Amino acid sequence: MEFEHVTFDLPHGTFHALQGGDPDGRPTVVLHGFPDHPLTAKPFLAELARHGRRVLAPWLRGYAPSPTAGPFDFASLTGDVLALIDRWSPGRAVELIGHDWGALITYDTVVTAPERIERAVTLAVPHPITFLSRPRLAQLRRIWYMGLFQLPGSGWMASARDLAFIDRLWRQWSPGFSLDPALQAELHEHLRASMPAPIKYYRAMLRPGMIGATRRLSQPIEVPLLQLYGADDGCFLPPKVDDRHRFAAPHAMEIVPDVGHFLHIEAPEAIAKRIAAWAN
Repeated sequence: MEFEHVTFDLPHGTFHALQGGDPDGRPTVVLHGFPDHPLTAKPFLAELARHGRRVLAPWLRGYAPSPTAGPFDFASLTGDVLALIDRWSPGRAVELIGHDWGALITYDTVVTAPERIERAVTLAVPHPITFLSRPRLAQLRRIWYMGLFQLPGSGWMASARDLAFIDRLWRQWSPGFSLDPALQAELHEHLRASMPAPIKYYRAMLRPGMIGATRRLSQPIEVPLLQLYGADDGCFLPPKVDDRHRFAAPHAMEIVPDVGHFLHIEAPEAIAKRIAAWAN
């Protein structure tokens, strides 16, 4: 299935995206995470389209060719997504799917503007308040890179010529999975043009603006939401605490066997099928 490269002039600049699928289908926006971009997920986007979706997958703020200038606080990132939705799907709520940082933005978007989101899916990342409330030692060991990114010079290390550090994270987070070499080369090209902006997401986590986001995220989610986790994820563990009280609308959580952190890239057909079955 063919996807076209489209652009949107938004308040923060010109944002780029992939667009495709059924023009009359359910509008679905897919948000990527770190360190990734929409092109690696094209098989997943195509599977969503086969399930009757009109799909849009933008390069988020900080990821070339979209604007790489900050700030990178939640309000700004969520504002980009809502501005994009208003331009792309005026007057009609969308299905929002987010992976990794895209999942965090999804959690914030559904509490910021629930009327714009028909339903949501988060991939690989638990609700941030749930995650922060009882961090397990095994989980803290897996997110060592977040502390590293606070150090001066970490942007240089992550953007070294061969991007070996980024490749190491992919292997650690999705053990047993290898990204197609052509897709990997394409990802490297975009990340070289983006760095160090993607790392600034993590630095923004410790800024005062996060207080407002924490207050928003403490509100019950009033949008139907599905959480999917890979059983072999080397980055995030599924939560063991009961956080059903965070959801005031239909909610489900599933652990998908035999996939890691990039579950929608590893098993695009299976993940799209699970989303379609839940949404219908």
